[in-house]
Amino acid sequence: MNTVNFVTIPSSIVPDQEILVFGARRLTYADLNDQIARLCAVFKQFGLAHGDVVALLDTNSDLYIECYYAAAKAGLIFLPLNYRAKDAELEYMINTAQAKALLVGDRYLELINKIQSRLSASRIVAIGDAAHGLPRLADLIARTAPDESEAEVEDEDISILMYTSGTTSLPKGVQLRFRDFTAYVTANVEMADGTDRGVSLVCVPFYHIAGTTAYMTNIWTGRKLIVMPQFDARAWLDLVRRERVTHAFVVPTMMKQIIDEPSFANSDLSSLTNLAYGGAAMPVQVIRRAIEVFPKKVGFVNAYGQTETTSSLTVLGPDDHRIGGTPEQIELKLKRLNSVGLPLPDVEIRVRDEDGNFLPVGQVGEIIIRTPRIMKGYAGRDDTARLPDGWRATGDLGWLDSGGYVFFAGRKDDMIIRGGENIAPAEIETVLMSHPAVDECAVIGVPSVEWGQTVKAFVVVRKGKTVTEQELAEFCRSRLASFKRPERIEFIDTMPKNPLGKVLRKDLRAPTGGV
Repeated sequence: MNTVNFVTIPSSIVPDQEILVFGARRLTYADLNDQIARLCAVFKQFGLAHGDVVALLDTNSDLYIECYYAAAKAGLIFLPLNYRAKDAELEYMINTAQAKALLVGDRYLELINKIQSRLSASRIVAIGDAAHGLPRLADLIARTAPDESEAEVEDEDISILMYTSGTTSLPKGVQLRFRDFTAYVTANVEMADGTDRGVSLVCVPFYHIAGTTAYMTNIWTGRKLIVMPQFDARAWLDLVRRERVTHAFVVPTMMKQIIDEPSFANSDLSSLTNLAYGGAAMPVQVIRRAIEVFPKKVGFVNAYGQTETTSSLTVLGPDDHRIGGTPEQIELKLKRLNSVGLPLPDVEIRVRDEDGNFLPVGQVGEIIIRTPRIMKGYAGRDDTARLPDGWRATGDLGWLDSGGYVFFAGRKDDMIIRGGENIAPAEIETVLMSHPAVDECAVIGVPSVEWGQTVKAFVVVRKGKTVTEQELAEFCRSRLASFKRPERIEFIDTMPKNPLGKVLRKDLRAPTGGV
């Protein structure tokens, strides 16, 4: 199935339904379909042929979505670029993908101008108003008739080439097929039929798999999509009120900023019914606070997944976030609030040891998964995580409880080995985060001649609070085994993170901040 059908099919059923809102621009399915057809014609005028790569560098917009679907309609591969990437990273991604066309937003024109002579893209087009001598996409669309044809694509054809965040090394190009998106979207939501499916607010970047699958699922199911160019807590709260938003997705850092926003207490959140979060580990203190301060009818959903698996693998649903019942039930729910939930219907999850043996309930090992929507592969690289019988190693450590709930213990590469003992940073971070003066923390291993590695913690102190290294060390003493206690605690002003809120441990390990 060509993913442009996520638009064309609903457009044939409910053409006048408003489906996409960006600022003052409000599009029905018919409007969206027409824009996609015109963009498809423009791409063909560029000389782009089936399987060619078209890249886009900009923040979120309605045009961003239109460009993806126009690429799909023409049988092209779409490359959404990380707008926070540095010059060298952008050059690497564009050239390794062999992109033939590049669409650039206003704020990135100067950056691209510096590296333009070194890029594979022979056609560069401005998608805003500040053209810098480049052709403007709006002008090209205005004088182009819509192309109503649709490329025939195979299920195995690549639809999106999405580069990972590169928190530990150069980003890897994840090849996601048309069938991967079709399997994910059509299995998780019903097709639009005119039924009121609510209003969804999307603020995560479209270059990330969470943003991509958000616009795909919402447009397919007929849930009006409100697009934020970039996240801002006050603007988010205002949009929820003004657009009567029912569904939203945020990453943990966004959730914290929303509930810390001074205007939160006076914000109208009465329309909100579903608030999903994911992209990085959610501190249990933050989600417990969110449960307390958001309206009681809001259903929280935690989603865990990877780019390589076309988004979500597990879900911790609304019922799991409602803390109540007998003392035993409350204790279990509080424990499972630390989990990432249960596997989706098309996902199998096991935990294995270093020898590849499956581990029983409660034992920590590497999480491995099996699902029909695993990526085709990495562009120009071997997929060393692929295992026999369709399994894939995630690189994440965790365990399963007796009910099949998946608990995350950190990245395999982040495991600290002190004197032969394996230490998961997540366990220590959970203890530190339970201290009332700790706002954020991260734990790494640092080289030690005597022990191989020792434990070091980085701590951001909560505003208005004070705490000393000695006080935190004493706090950990009664809560952690002796070999797990941090031997150094360093206080820092801000935690280095990628745009989705994942801590950049490589920055903490750097000589200026790590040892």
